[in-house]
Amino acid sequence: MKILCISDTHGKHKKLDLPEADMIIHAGDISGKGDPWQIREFFEWFSALPYYHKIFIAGNHDFLAEKEPETFLKLIPENCIYLNDSGVKIEGFRIWGSPITPWFHDWAFNRHRGDEIAKHWELIPSDTDILITHGPPMGILDKTIWGKRVGCEELKKKVEQIRPKVHIFGHIHEDYGKLQIFDTTFINASSLNIDYLPLHKPIIHELNNSIS
Repeated sequence: MKILCISDTHGKHKKLDLPEADMIIHAGDISGKGDPWQIREFFEWFSALPYYHKIFIAGNHDFLAEKEPETFLKLIPENCIYLNDSGVKIEGFRIWGSPITPWFHDWAFNRHRGDEIAKHWELIPSDTDILITHGPPMGILDKTIWGKRVGCEELKKKVEQIRPKVHIFGHIHEDYGKLQIFDTTFINASSLNIDYLPLHKPIIHELNNSIS
């Protein structure tokens, strides 16, 4: 299974040069401020992509998904899979996605650190193969331009406990990249850099299909 990872396109999705893959995963922030017209435009583009499986989550900029979920859900094309503290099994791979990030200036899907945000991570099944969250775990591809680590402590605990094969996220544009730690490949797939320019290449990750 060849997985194409992107994130944080913020309405600039059409400027990406996307390679071939079996599955595309978008780790949130599909829009600039969650305006319905921009959401619709993204879905028109995403649904037309030539990938057999198309999966996405929302991010902290995608206000429509949290404030008007019924409206948001009606806009999602039938050939796209939206995960919101939920999962799906595709070709033997158990995939779980969540838009939640630690509280910061009251953006969409913000939760306070500690028990409040931990409740969301408790929902992640222990047998998850591919974990998609909008934000990173603490200390892993989460360094801001000012050198501060801003990932989620509770998410890190959960990831260390379940050890998914791959953990895909974005949110912190400036720490884009791929990192292997023990059994897990961590991917910060932010497509835009700190200046919101689409300079980061989509990341390809291959998984063995021998999962039962």
